[in-house]
Amino acid sequence: MPVMLVADHQIDTFSAQRVSTPHPWHHEPLVSVSADPSVLLQRVQTGDRSAFSELYDALAPMVFGAVKRVLRDPAMSEEVTQEVFLEIWKTADRFDPERAKASTWAVTLARRRAVDRVRHEQSQRNRVDDLSHQPVVASVGPEDSVVSSLDTERVARALAQLPDDQREVIQLAFIDGLAHGAIAEQLDLPLGTVKGRVRGGLRRLRGLIGESP
Repeated sequence: MPVMLVADHQIDTFSAQRVSTPHPWHHEPLVSVSADPSVLLQRVQTGDRSAFSELYDALAPMVFGAVKRVLRDPAMSEEVTQEVFLEIWKTADRFDPERAKASTWAVTLARRRAVDRVRHEQSQRNRVDDLSHQPVVASVGPEDSVVSSLDTERVARALAQLPDDQREVIQLAFIDGLAHGAIAEQLDLPLGTVKGRVRGGLRRLRGLIGESP
């Protein structure tokens, strides 16, 4: 995007505000939008927030529908729809009106996001299932021993009791299988902070495991 008139955190706030207002995505748009979405998207490329708001209202029902056809789950579909529009804002400069209409481009992003979410959910289920059947061996490190020794039910129960910041990094490290550096990049955190949260979370898990029947 050549010119950013607002910071990312402002757009995140804007997106959160949109989430707090129910949208009848499976029915009709909130407003009647007369502007061409492709024109609106070209205005978004300059950081025009009002154009982004109009684009959102124009395309949200279509994007939500494309996502829901893949995910089926309405709540998850709404979450992914928000992710799609945040991606549209951040990557609007990639849109080329000579190659596709704005609606086509947005739906393509939506389908890709939805498929990615399906793969992520399946991968997470597989990893949790693997943990429940993985024996503890002498060669694994102390961190791996803590997590791999749990069955599925105890994983869920113990993780649910961790603080949000610790639970997030533990899940990314031991369920999603990400390295600490990748977690730091994904969460935009210093590497030392990630390592500290992992250590702290594992200490709490050890205590919770000891308390579990």
